[in-house]
Amino acid sequence: MYKDINISLSPKESSFDNTIKRKAAEFLKIKEEEIKEIQKIKSSIDARRRNIKVNLRLRVWIGENPDNPNFSMEGIDSVKTNKSSKSVIIVGAGPAGLFAALLLIRKGIKPIILERGKCVEERKLDIRDLYRSGIVNTESNFSFGEGGAGTFSDGKLFTRSKKRGNVNEILQILHYYGAQEDILWKGHPHVGTDVLSKIIVNIRKDILNFGGEIHFKTKVTNLIVENKNIKGVKTENKDFKSDNVILATGHSAKDVYKFLEESNIKIESKDFAVGVRLEHPQALIDQIQYHSKEGRGKYLPAAEYSFVGQFSDRGVFSFCMCPGGIVVPASTEDGLQVVNGMSSSGRNTIWANSAMVCQVRQDDLLAYKEYGNLAGLYFQEDMEKIAYKFAGGKLKAPAQRMKDFVERKFSNDFPKSSYKMGLTSCDMYKVLPNFVSKSLKEAFISFGKKANGFLTNEAVMIGVETRTSSPVRIPRDRENMEHVQIQGLYPCGEGAGYAGGIVSAAMDGYTCASRISEKY
Repeated sequence: MYKDINISLSPKESSFDNTIKRKAAEFLKIKEEEIKEIQKIKSSIDARRRNIKVNLRLRVWIGENPDNPNFSMEGIDSVKTNKSSKSVIIVGAGPAGLFAALLLIRKGIKPIILERGKCVEERKLDIRDLYRSGIVNTESNFSFGEGGAGTFSDGKLFTRSKKRGNVNEILQILHYYGAQEDILWKGHPHVGTDVLSKIIVNIRKDILNFGGEIHFKTKVTNLIVENKNIKGVKTENKDFKSDNVILATGHSAKDVYKFLEESNIKIESKDFAVGVRLEHPQALIDQIQYHSKEGRGKYLPAAEYSFVGQFSDRGVFSFCMCPGGIVVPASTEDGLQVVNGMSSSGRNTIWANSAMVCQVRQDDLLAYKEYGNLAGLYFQEDMEKIAYKFAGGKLKAPAQRMKDFVERKFSNDFPKSSYKMGLTSCDMYKVLPNFVSKSLKEAFISFGKKANGFLTNEAVMIGVETRTSSPVRIPRDRENMEHVQIQGLYPCGEGAGYAGGIVSAAMDGYTCASRISEKY
């Protein structure tokens, strides 16, 4: 038999299995030797007070060993033994595309993935060259390539999109392919880019080994549509035919939105958010969040934070917080300046960063109304062009110390930064749209009051963060997930405006593939 219990321990106590077992036995009022196994179900840190606690939900097996079988990818070999299987084209090899492929294989349907970028191994070499030259490879960079933008990120796996699918199954699959076991029970799980890249390779191997196809350096240039039915896609070199296409291109594939608009395939402008990357010393964030001058100590992880509020009648919030991370150049084109954040599994750098972004509404895009549904796209692009110009090119970033920004002072120098391409001191009020600057200033003052020490000149605003989500939605039917206009076309993931992270994108891909499998 087993019992599920909730206990609160000190960070040190929660770090040792024998202590957890002893505390569980005390809670249940049984002898330690009666406990055969303890499984962690959920773990979270309560740092609201100086006496920090780790809250654990445990499944304690008493008097007998657990009989639950290990997770397995049941049915993963069905396509290999069925050469005449139906096929589905998947455009994009990010989380949505890869997880859609895995589900299709399990259902006996052959996935054909078309990815404009390169495999992870080659993509890493292109990013190395980007750092050396300051020149962007437009098809292989921090945003484009196998695994999508999520490959080079913190690998955060927390999502509030619980209604979109089975979060636990997505986490189990990631663990099956090489993610750390603790993602199955941590309250805010993360993988890290060093582990994510290995997971992506393992997933690729299974897709190929069990009958799927992956075509790298294959850029889709248009859809093939007949009588409002999808018939395949066009690429730069050849056409691929299928009656079902999953469009999972990510939020930075501007050319996809443009050819959809030109082909009169329905898309919609939607709200999104833009701002900056805010980089603090990790030690300072630890001190603030753990209420201690000593910081996190030996048994606590690098601290995170999350801020949200309404300022100047619009939302401002932190996003994609990377403890122990670095800031990276995320542009997909020459002449544009974009930044993002990432970290390794150890989260062990001396910096903490997050996006600090402000809501962009449809009434903010009136100056771009000539672009119709693509107005947000051109708003983003203008921000990135201005940032590139002010910083001086070569992917240098416009920057300003946080407190200097609030007090409208020029920053004469900067603390050491993780951003390798270099920082250029700028008046960020000239780089950012007026409503963004105003909202960020008010937010920084407010957040500094909530977290004493957060508003500081030890922190640097690094510009610009514009790719938090897609400014365009590709509308689909809520039930069958097909495009509202084109039968057999499944807009999917972040690029379609239906996800906002690795797990939500993966769930969306899984669900789209499930809807297709129901046809057969």
